Amino acid sequence: MMAPSNGEDDQLSGDDEPQLSTETLLALQEFYAEQQEREKRLQNQIEENGSNAANISNFDENWQLSQFWYDEETANTLANEACRAAGSNASIALVSCPTLYSLVKNSKSRNQTTSVSLLEYDRRFAAYGTDYIFYDYQSPLDLPKQLEHQFDVVIADPPFLSEECLQKTAQTVRFLSKDKIVLCTGAIMEELACSLLNLRRCSFTPKHKNNLANEFACFSNYDFDNFVNKNET
Repeated sequence: MMAPSNGEDDQLSGDDEPQLSTETLLALQEFYAEQQEREKRLQNQIEENGSNAANISNFDENWQLSQFWYDEETANTLANEACRAAGSNASIALVSCPTLYSLVKNSKSRNQTTSVSLLEYDRRFAAYGTDYIFYDYQSPLDLPKQLEHQFDVVIADPPFLSEECLQKTAQTVRFLSKDKIVLCTGAIMEELACSLLNLRRCSFTPKHKNNLANEFACFSNYDFDNFVNKNET
């Protein structure tokens, strides 16, 4: 997780200001040029094929936003279970877990009458059109009133490993949910996670593409493991 600056190192002035070498400047220019090119290709894909073309592979993790994508097995497991648990004529909310959106949206397991919404701070995911809802965990209830208790399945992954972030994300989950909840966060948050949302820890362990030092865990308010294990056998 990226810690915010305390501001002390930002107070350089005059001759104390760091100077970037020519090589570093060229490397930065190349990086930003490549980023712009990726975003341009993504926009072209969306214009040609709709928001379904916006696969997570087109987005780099932004560590300053504490973004860490799930590995393939974890993403597929969560996406398939979301679709199964939702059933038909239902709604799925993905809170701060953009890795799952394209998998859920394009899953053969998803009933076409079931909608998917991504609540996310990173506005790059506005590429997903009306399925994208801007969300800032620091304003947990700053959401359209019509979303209250409208989602049959809510999957949430708080962006920061802190009590404050989990508490505020839990407020959002309670606001959105009318039935099933799945929460992925650090194992160290188990007691708080279970008490805030009446969840139980699952045996399933979420993993990330870039291995993180913190142990992660999955929590739910229904028999998540039973259905996941059935699908694996």
